[in-house]
Amino acid sequence: MQRPASLFTPVLLVGCAIILVSFAIRSSFGVFQIPIAEEFGWLRADFSLAIAIQNLMWGIGQPMFSALAERIGDRRAIVLGALCYAGGLLLSAASTTPLEHQTYATLVGFGIAGTGLGTILGVVGRSATEGNRSMSLAIVAAAGSGGQVIGAPVAEWLLSIMSWQQTFTVFAVIIIAVLALLPMMRAPEAPASASAPQSMGNALMGAFRDPSYAMIFLGFFSCGYQLAFVTAHFPAMVTEMCSPIQEGGVLAALGISTTSALGAVALSMIGLANICGTLLAGWLGKTYSKKYLLAGIYTGRTIAAAVFILMPITPESVVIFSMVMGSLWLATVPLTSGLVAQIYGVRYMGTLYGFIFLSHQLGSFIGVWLGGRMYDAFGDYTAVWWIGVAVGAFSAVVHLPVRETPLASRSLAAA
Repeated sequence: MQRPASLFTPVLLVGCAIILVSFAIRSSFGVFQIPIAEEFGWLRADFSLAIAIQNLMWGIGQPMFSALAERIGDRRAIVLGALCYAGGLLLSAASTTPLEHQTYATLVGFGIAGTGLGTILGVVGRSATEGNRSMSLAIVAAAGSGGQVIGAPVAEWLLSIMSWQQTFTVFAVIIIAVLALLPMMRAPEAPASASAPQSMGNALMGAFRDPSYAMIFLGFFSCGYQLAFVTAHFPAMVTEMCSPIQEGGVLAALGISTTSALGAVALSMIGLANICGTLLAGWLGKTYSKKYLLAGIYTGRTIAAAVFILMPITPESVVIFSMVMGSLWLATVPLTSGLVAQIYGVRYMGTLYGFIFLSHQLGSFIGVWLGGRMYDAFGDYTAVWWIGVAVGAFSAVVHLPVRETPLASRSLAAA
């Protein structure tokens, strides 16, 4: 009797470790927003633009690194990404002008692409069996959430004992150190169903002509907008807009005594809640329609964001919003990547998901950059927050017409 394929393969475990470190560093950049701006007297938009460029380059680099991984091997692509990441952090640590930060953000963005979800999801998706794929992708995304749990608090702690420049250097060392695990990540063989003679160009053209691919592309935009805005601006927003933490309250008893600390902890809470939400989404994606699950997630985000901004912003409301938003945070990733694999196959899944992810990062760029610009113009984040509510509602609707039938099956039926 044949034993069932193991879910926790070396490819999955090493992929989770790389994602955890990459996302821990990436999710901490919002904590540096105020310290760097205050040290150099920059406008909020200056550092925001650096983070926005980083997100844009992550999006542009994702299909490049995914295609590179499918051409030269996953491990080589990951090494190149880690070197870009570390180099960008070290150069940023030595920079003193907004232009320098914004320039070096390009390297950091490419580094996140090479060590991020697109590259890792591609290799994990190809290595997993069909029955384990949805859950494997969810576990990878949940590992990214684990990075978010520790990233902001670790950055906050490091800033209490060293400068932000030294903190960036420590992060650069850590992202290089994780490469020691790569020998365990043996590139999987392509599954038998992926051996059909189809070139990458033909696979891309087939997807680009499919209206469902365009809908998934457009729908992922709001995910990037909301996540990047919250990651980059929520700590500062909480610090400035939240009412003071009351002495003797529950948060104070937990050691959270300032709104500044609450901002960092809020990101950690989002990541913690998202571990459960992402795993649940992956489990549900094995049984239920992925497009309807995605529509439900975007609807939930839209309602949560609207209620939060309409209510008084208090430490308690920040905690509640963080837990609710966190449960919906990266839950879109295993469903979106799984939908791409379901419709277009796994042979070029990394590259096809990489182009979808570009939409996510275009949203990230706009969310981070617009947050800084509108804050400088109006003195708060209310207007840009409502834009996020609107694009979330759009994503909930645009997923509904997606055809989940595999493209190859549609082509055979049409013939």
